[in-house]
Amino acid sequence: MAYRVTLIPGDGIGPEVSEAARRVIDATGVAIEWEVREAGLTALESQGDVLPEETLASLKRNTIGLKGPMTTPIGSGFRSVNVGLRQALGLYANLRPGKSMAGVQSVFADIDLVVVRENLEGMYTGIEFDTGTSEAAEVIGAINARSAKQIDPSAAISIKVITAAASRRIVEYAFEYARANGRRQVTAVHKANIMKFADGLFLREAQTVAARYPDIAFNDRIVDNMCMQLMQKPQEYDVLVMPNLYGDIVSDLVAGMVGGLGVAPSGNIGPDGAVFEAIHGSAPTHAGKNEANPTAMILSGALMLRHIGERAAGERVERAVADVIAAGNEVTYDLRRDRDPSKAATTTGMTEAIIGAMAAS
Repeated sequence: MAYRVTLIPGDGIGPEVSEAARRVIDATGVAIEWEVREAGLTALESQGDVLPEETLASLKRNTIGLKGPMTTPIGSGFRSVNVGLRQALGLYANLRPGKSMAGVQSVFADIDLVVVRENLEGMYTGIEFDTGTSEAAEVIGAINARSAKQIDPSAAISIKVITAAASRRIVEYAFEYARANGRRQVTAVHKANIMKFADGLFLREAQTVAARYPDIAFNDRIVDNMCMQLMQKPQEYDVLVMPNLYGDIVSDLVAGMVGGLGVAPSGNIGPDGAVFEAIHGSAPTHAGKNEANPTAMILSGALMLRHIGERAAGERVERAVADVIAAGNEVTYDLRRDRDPSKAATTTGMTEAIIGAMAAS
C-alpha cells in the first residue's frame, strides 16, 4: 500500500527543489501518493491565507508532509507558516542532523551531530506585549508588584515559558532517537546558571529522564560554552537537546559547520504527524533559473523515508547524494570548489545524477 504524503512546494526556489526531492524519493521505489497543497505566497495569492485550512487538513489526514522553502510576507497580520504548522499539528520536536560530506566546502571535517530542538515553548510561545500598550502596562505593573527587580514602564515584554511536561517530552525524544540510531551520548544545553527557574526546570527534567537511559551517556552544557566547545572539540558531542531559542541558534551553527543551510535537512515531529523541510530561504532571485541546490530538500526527504520506516531507502538517498557531491562534477555552482556557474550542473542535472547514483548502487 502506498504512503500518502502532503507535498507543499513552497515559493521562490521551493517548487524546483521540491520537485527534485519528489523525483529522487519516487526513484527509490517506495510507493508514495503525493497530495499537493499550497502555503506561503502562492497560497496568499490564490486563497488569501499563507496557511490555508485545507493544507492543514491534508497534513492532519495524511500525518506526513514534505515542505519546500517559502516566504512569510512582511507586514502585520501574516503568521509564520513554519510556526503555524508546528503549533497546529503539535510538532514539538525539531530534528536537525549535521553531517560532513566529502566535496562540501567547510572549515570542519568529520562532523556528525544531531540537534534536537523543542519547538513549541521557550521564547517562541508568541506571548508578547508591545511597548506603550495598556496590556504591557498591566503586565509590567503586576510583575513590579511582586518582584524586587523592577521593569521600566516603557519596556516591551516577551514571556519565556518552560514546562516540566514539554521538557521531559523533548529529552525523551532525544534519548529515544539516540537509542534507535546507535548514538552514544545526549547533551542537554541550557542557561540554568542565569535562568535558574525556567532553564533550571529544563535541566532537572533532563537529568531525571537521563537516569532512565543508562545505556546512553549524558552530560549538560551551558549554551554559550556549548557553542565554544563545538568550535574547539565537536568530536566530543553527539546528540544535543535544548529549548527552542537555543535550538534555533545552535542548529544553524551546526549547519554552518558542515557547509551551510544548503546541505542541512530538517524534520518537525509530533505524536500524530511529521513535516520535513529544507530550512534555507526561498531565494526568490534564483527562482525559475534551474540553478538552486536541491541537497537540503532531498536529504529532508531521506529523513522522511527513515521516519516512515523506509530506512534502507533513506540510506540509499543519502549515499547517492554524498557520492554525487564527492565526485564534484554534476553539482550546482554553490557546491563547486571554483564556484563557476558555467561549469555547474542545473538543479535538474544534479537531481538526475543522484537518481543515477541510486540506480548504480
